[in-house]
Amino acid sequence: MDNRILLGRRIKELRQRKGLKQEQLAEMVQLEPTSICNIENGRNYPSFQNLEKIINVLGVSFIEVFKFDQHQDRVDLMAEITNMLNNNPEKVQDTYKIVKALVE
Repeated sequence: MDNRILLGRRIKELRQRKGLKQEQLAEMVQLEPTSICNIENGRNYPSFQNLEKIINVLGVSFIEVFKFDQHQDRVDLMAEITNMLNNNPEKVQDTYKIVKALVE
């Protein structure tokens, strides 16, 4: 997946976690609401200065804003899970029990 899209999704997730609307974040970082919308939708990258403002308002670190693991698509996640279980066959039963409990 395109990093621009992943960054936008992550910013949106962090904004929502903070309880802010796009308009509120835009006002706090002195951008147009359409600019925040375009960043969150992956149409535009924020400039370094604007990214720094967004990060400060959201109260996160640069490292945290680039944690994209939770936004991998389903196929990539399934492949990663399979790989982890192939490398740790002793964990298959435990993993099965956890997944079964989650989906039932």
